[in-house]
Amino acid sequence: MTLTEPSTSAPPRRFPSARFGGAALSTAQQGLAQAGPQALRSPIDTRVAVPVLDVTLPVFNEEARMEQNLRRLHGHLTDSFPHTFRITVADNCSSDNTLRIAERLARELPELRVVRFQQRGRGNALRHVWRFSPSPVLAYMEADLSTDLSALAPLLAPLLSGHSDLAVGTRLARSSQVARSPHRGFISRSYNFLLHVVLGARFSDAQCGFKAVRADVAHRILPHTTDDGWFFDTELLVIAERCGLRVHEVPVDWTDDPTSSVDVVRTALADLRGVARLGRDLGRGLVPFRELRRDIGRMPPPTAASAVTGLVGRLVGWAAVSAAVVFVVLHAAHVVG
Repeated sequence: MTLTEPSTSAPPRRFPSARFGGAALSTAQQGLAQAGPQALRSPIDTRVAVPVLDVTLPVFNEEARMEQNLRRLHGHLTDSFPHTFRITVADNCSSDNTLRIAERLARELPELRVVRFQQRGRGNALRHVWRFSPSPVLAYMEADLSTDLSALAPLLAPLLSGHSDLAVGTRLARSSQVARSPHRGFISRSYNFLLHVVLGARFSDAQCGFKAVRADVAHRILPHTTDDGWFFDTELLVIAERCGLRVHEVPVDWTDDPTSSVDVVRTALADLRGVARLGRDLGRGLVPFRELRRDIGRMPPPTAASAVTGLVGRLVGWAAVSAAVVFVVLHAAHVVG
């Protein structure tokens, strides 16, 4: 991993605005407060010497829109975020001018840094950037800025105030405004339905590339994630829910990128393999949920009766969903191909 960070000598900016309500009320951060089944989080201390927010953009061959989107995001944070921030460009082995453009902008914008990875994968990039970031709030979004940036304030506010542990954008809420092809929407809904049935997930949209997490929580659960690709999002959310953490969902306005290079069928198959692998890991007890719930959880572990009921329901659901999964993949292959 090669780090390019010409902005380290310039202090991050601070802004007195209070548009992100509640965050400025914090005292010294106390991390994870242990208060029983309904453990409370301390508000984030926004007076820290490091950037309060670190937003990561995983990129791969984004030269056509890199400069425009980075300036747009930087301008939005400068105008509306009331605390210090940093934007981290995580370059995943781009073969075009993406890296050069990002490095040039980093010499101009003190809040921008660039990290280059030799191994591709969104999960790999986010895990490394987040584990070593000093910021108390960590976020990421797609480099094409498909999500309207007006959703950034409600995404971050519950983390800053201590209300929630993770915050995720959802394109499947009734109030979300989404412009994308019907087959992509169908695949997304089918995949999230599969997660509900097989893994007992409660969040509505695992794949939306618009998420944020408190660093004190992330540093505890990231070591238990293993996926280096697109399934990283699902794995992170499932583990967080199993730990009793509070996940806040934000309806977003989303415009799909028609020039996206993402292979829908290949990604769908990789996600299905990820679901099977994570299901096996959970069944084998490879994630120490008892210890994690005790250390960082908000809710008590499920009772034995509810756990058995949920397991039986998911096993029965496998049979009902299998045909639907096959149909989704074949349908995607037919439409996309």
